[in-house]
Amino acid sequence: MQQQQHRQPELVEGSLPVFVFPTELVFYADEQSSHKQVLTLYNPYEFALKFKVLCTAPNKYTVVDSTGAVKPQCCIDIVIRHRDVRACHYGVYDKFRLQVSEQSQRKALGRKEVTATLRPSASQEPPGSRSLDEERRMKEQSSDGEFFEQSAFQSADSRPVAGGPSLLTVLLGLVCMAALMLPTLGEQESTVPVYLHLSVNKKLVAAYVLGLLTMVILRT
Repeated sequence: MQQQQHRQPELVEGSLPVFVFPTELVFYADEQSSHKQVLTLYNPYEFALKFKVLCTAPNKYTVVDSTGAVKPQCCIDIVIRHRDVRACHYGVYDKFRLQVSEQSQRKALGRKEVTATLRPSASQEPPGSRSLDEERRMKEQSSDGEFFEQSAFQSADSRPVAGGPSLLTVLLGLVCMAALMLPTLGEQESTVPVYLHLSVNKKLVAAYVLGLLTMVILRT
């Protein structure tokens, strides 16, 4: 009976409370340390949760581990970095949405939205000066915007670029292939000069190195 009560929230999509702190991220352009913020997602339930982070402006942020899982009665830190600190973004409110679901389910059991904004400087902002402005903006942003998966919209400079084998690797592989094609030391019927004849041990070394290079090339 107790197990049924713990699993009851999964029956109603979107009804599970999501516990995230803080509920607002404020980045300051003149403070490099503030360009990195941490969201903490708590899981007070008796079952594991998997989560996904969506954003209305994914090109402006980098989210470390935008998907993952939280063990029962545990928490996890989600690192968010602002990577487009420009004056044209001052005062613009973006939103992050954290969707959670049970490990065996695809539907979102619950969601929580966190606002994010970039400000010029913390020193230029007297205490309490944002209250009216914040309330107005929050009302304007109360309707649901379009959220995107963070990983699908990261720019090319933030993704690892799969490069081919280096020129040195290719040249070394060609040298090993040429060495294997040369005649073995002691062969009489050959038009190749004697000083280019290789011993069996040297050919074995060339074959071994060529095998290693082949593995490197296939992995790249």
